[in-house]
Parts: sequence; C-alpha cells; structure tokens
Amino acid sequence: MAAIVRISSVCNRGVKPLFYRSSLLSRPLVAQQKDQERSYPLTARIHGSTSLYAGSGSKAASLHWTGERVVSVLLLAMGPAAYYFPGPAVDYSLAAALTLHGHWGIGQVLTDYVHGEPKIKMANAGLFLLSTVTFAGLCYFNYNDVGICKAVALLWSK
Repeated sequence: MAAIVRISSVCNRGVKPLFYRSSLLSRPLVAQQKDQERSYPLTARIHGSTSLYAGSGSKAASLHWTGERVVSVLLLAMGPAAYYFPGPAVDYSLAAALTLHGHWGIGQVLTDYVHGEPKIKMANAGLFLLSTVTFAGLCYFNYNDVGICKAVALLWSK
C-alpha cells in the first residue's frame, strides 16, 4: 500500500498553512489488491481543530482557556493561603475552585473520548450532576465539619 501526499499545496506556502488552514487537508491513498491490477484511490480528510472555532467569530474558546489557566494559578496560590490563613472564606474558595477545575478537566476528557450526540448529552448531564454533588458535598463539609483547610492540616499532623 502506498501513500501519496500532495506536497505542492504545502511547499509553496511553507509549513504554517498545514496547521492553520481552515479548509480540510486531503491525502489520497492508493490501495491495490493482489488479484486486480487496478488501484482504487481513497481519500482521507484531516480536520484541523482551528476550523471548529474559525466560523464562530467569538473569543469564547480563548476566554475559556484563559479562565482555566487563571483557576489553575489560583489553586496554586490557595495552597499557602489555606496553610497560613485557614478559615471559611478560604474553605469555600477552595470548594469552588476545586470543583470548577475538576469540572473543566473532566469536560475536556469527555470532549476527547465521547463521540455521538446521545452519548455526549448523557456524559455532560453526568458531569454536571457530579460537579453539583461535589460542590454541595464540599460546602456541606465546610459548614458542618472542620472545613477543607483544617481537614488537610489534621491529615498532615498524624
């Protein structure tokens, strides 16, 4: 089996259009069977991920990415804050940030590995249910027990 790549579409513009082109890239394949001498050209289409957001014209994907990074940096900063200033404000901030961070992370895993419209809807519903139960459980723990900061301190002390 031989693969034929149209290099002329890439060479005249450099490498950048290969990754940032909004159109689909084509790669015809030539498959031969042993019994027949004719070859059957097959076409494989590669969808670029930038084409998913190119038509929307909004900056929603960029803002979401920035929000994910801000929450990650805030979680790094909340570690020392929870150690030096344990209290309800830090406990509830940790509950919200941990839940949001986990929600976005599992959402990316679902985006990558769940395919098919009904499966995606069920997975997203399960994710929202899991995130809601997680946040409610952390808030319940903060209100009725020692809180996240004191619980981690108690785990480290023993």
